[in-house]
Amino acid sequence: MEQPVLKIENLSHRYTTRWAIRDICLQIQGRGIYGLLGSNGAGKSTLMNILCGVLRPTEGNVYINGIDARLEPVAAKRYIGFLPQKPPLHVDLTVDEYLRYSAYLRDIPAREVKSAIDRVTIECGIANLRTRLIRNLSGGYQQRVGIAQAIIHRPRLVVLDEPTNGLDPNQIVEARRLVEGIAEERTVILSTHLLAEVRATCDHIYMVEQGQIVFAGPVADFDNYIPPSTIVVTMKALPSVDDLAVLEGMTAAESLGDHRYRLSFANIADAPGRVVKESVTRGWELTEVNVEKNTLDTIFAELSKKK
Repeated sequence: MEQPVLKIENLSHRYTTRWAIRDICLQIQGRGIYGLLGSNGAGKSTLMNILCGVLRPTEGNVYINGIDARLEPVAAKRYIGFLPQKPPLHVDLTVDEYLRYSAYLRDIPAREVKSAIDRVTIECGIANLRTRLIRNLSGGYQQRVGIAQAIIHRPRLVVLDEPTNGLDPNQIVEARRLVEGIAEERTVILSTHLLAEVRATCDHIYMVEQGQIVFAGPVADFDNYIPPSTIVVTMKALPSVDDLAVLEGMTAAESLGDHRYRLSFANIADAPGRVVKESVTRGWELTEVNVEKNTLDTIFAELSKKK
């Protein structure tokens, strides 16, 4: 059986007396885009820095392509590409000079450097910019150069920290396409606190909150992780919000206008039936009932609640 691209066992890290992450375990077997989701201060940056060998963990082990990153850090890093939130660019170099320097840092043999730069500039859509100074490039193209340095050595695991941060809408779309192309041959971990980014690009989610994994699974499962608690109804008779208080188990009611109301229930299992029954009894002339599916924002807010 092929080695997991990434395996984390009981990973913990402490800054003085505070644990930034605690007892994290996960395993990623194959290609795709894996979202590392969490609010600011949740522990994402600490986890990424440990994965990429920037930080030595207090406890636990990280295996990259089967290699123990603690015992063989140099060998493990050969399989990792990393783009921090602020790309590590030398803006006074040309794109070609910078990528040549990156290839040197990645220990690519001299005879293979030119072909590596040719390949990565084509893959990242910057082949026509090789002689340009990096400082003169737009934010979107600087981000592409940053991604190029992260994949120039053909890593199996690519870690991207907020890769669309600071980009305009068109640049965000282009960056997402680039990341999707990279994930066709590699495993990509994309760290973000933006829910739209997760939905747009990721196949799976690992959500970190208060230093622990609180959710792990496909994006579709994340959508349904917290059961819905509201329904939207349409009534011709326009009862007042106070009139709706007679509904058993209802916790809140809100008028949405245009004969529509949002009703919240502690237990939504048989709430539609109760609404139908009361509507008939009280002449509300109910015409439509829809159970509202939780949004990613709702789920994120629930999972992010401090205990």
